[in-house]
Amino acid sequence: IRDRYQRRVRSTNNVQIPMFVVHKNNLELDGNNSCYMYGYGGFNISVKSSFSISRLIYLNHFKSVFVMVNVRGGSEYGQEWYRQGIKQNRQNCVDDFCAAAEYLIANKYTRPSKISISGGSNGGLLVAMCMNQRPELFGCVLGWVGVYDLLRFHKFTIGHAWVGDYGDPEDPEDFKYLLKFSPLHNINPEKPYPAVLLITSSHDDRVPPLHSFKFIAELQYQFRNKAHQKQPLLLRVQTKAGHGSGKPTSVWIGELSDAYAFLTHCTDSPWID
Repeated sequence: IRDRYQRRVRSTNNVQIPMFVVHKNNLELDGNNSCYMYGYGGFNISVKSSFSISRLIYLNHFKSVFVMVNVRGGSEYGQEWYRQGIKQNRQNCVDDFCAAAEYLIANKYTRPSKISISGGSNGGLLVAMCMNQRPELFGCVLGWVGVYDLLRFHKFTIGHAWVGDYGDPEDPEDFKYLLKFSPLHNINPEKPYPAVLLITSSHDDRVPPLHSFKFIAELQYQFRNKAHQKQPLLLRVQTKAGHGSGKPTSVWIGELSDAYAFLTHCTDSPWID
């Protein structure tokens, strides 16, 4: 039996950010639970609660909490909510997501080393920005087919169509904030990073895998001689696959199995029968 409810947390400019929280009814809130946080925050897309067999397995067989955060940039509350999360306002998305994590820690749902954050495509950008800015807040980061280079995204495949959300790197004013936000250009090797698994596909023609290749290469290079970096920084490449839609069930099972094995291992979350 699982309990599902909504909580609201206060973020930048006193905006209330909603999030769905799911866990077993009898879960003890002692700060020791594994926590899987998901967010997107972009392109006027609402993130809604839905059924997921993989998340159900996670909730059933690990002492865990699943949290879906409705950060700004989506369409949950109309056009103003969307505009507050795009272009120069993208920092709001990071603040919203981190505020949700801080709430979960303060209320004993979990603790930083037990938190895994996950996002795909634009959501990959979100979790990468959160990691760069607040690495101490998370234990594991899963970035699925993410956008990590905000200075050159417009030069590849359909990237030019994202200028409306991200801004135009060719515009000097937009370039200033894009340089501050771009995950590839804001890695901080002076702080230990959480475990990282970037997941991409060899034939993704929406967000080309070069984003993941460049980001993981830069992470590994920046941390190559840092004794304080104990957690792994890895890349998983699915061959003969694209951005996500149309994958065979067998491919999804393999990808999700690797992702959950990684996050539960890195957050010290044992399997419970």
